[in-house]
Amino acid sequence: MIDFHCHLDLYPDPRSVVAAAREQGHHVLSVTTTPKAWRGTAALAQGVPRIRTALGLHPQIAHERHGELALFEGLLPETRYVGEVGLDGSPELRPHQDVQRRCFDRILRACAKEGGRVMTVHSRRAADAVLDAFESAPGAGIMILYWFSGSRRELDRAVRLGCWFSVGPAMVRSQRGRDLLAAMPRDRVLTETDGPFASGRDGPLQPGEVSDVVAACQAIWGILADQTAHQMADNLRRLGSMALPN
Repeated sequence: MIDFHCHLDLYPDPRSVVAAAREQGHHVLSVTTTPKAWRGTAALAQGVPRIRTALGLHPQIAHERHGELALFEGLLPETRYVGEVGLDGSPELRPHQDVQRRCFDRILRACAKEGGRVMTVHSRRAADAVLDAFESAPGAGIMILYWFSGSRRELDRAVRLGCWFSVGPAMVRSQRGRDLLAAMPRDRVLTETDGPFASGRDGPLQPGEVSDVVAACQAIWGILADQTAHQMADNLRRLGSMALPN
């Protein structure tokens, strides 16, 4: 299974989670929330060929961690993947909108300077602002909007700009989430969990627990289960071929 947005370092026992993901053969993008966490999180997946570690600075803590931007820029040449980054327009974070935007703009410029990166991007209540920033940073790379919750108009704009999308079980539980999934180009969709923050029937989702998303895609796209799995695998291969080598 493919899990393109998972916080491996934030599980209670990260090493056992990594070991299970390796044994089960899952493809995982392990995202980080601060540049200082990147090396330690990357070390968790050392020698695990199907796990990649993304370099992040989460928008919800950008006002606390913006001093790590220089570290972010220093680490960026070591990875093809960036995340979790972006903007969050939630009411409690409105006092920090300016610092969020400055951080995100600087991250996008750094990515463009390095030739582009694959980015998993947070856009809660801020989809248009995220897309504005992306349009203003040509060459920043490939933007994957994770757990997209914007409007249909914002989704259509993201599609026009070439964005990809990662979709988790929590998203397809609602009719609105399924409607958004139905409007996404199927060749730009990947599965994710957002574990351990998102939960399933038995607690926090573990890497690769995306069968509910596969089932939703199968129903929405009107294809068989093996065809859905093939589509996701083909999407991942194509994305990998578009990412620059380290």
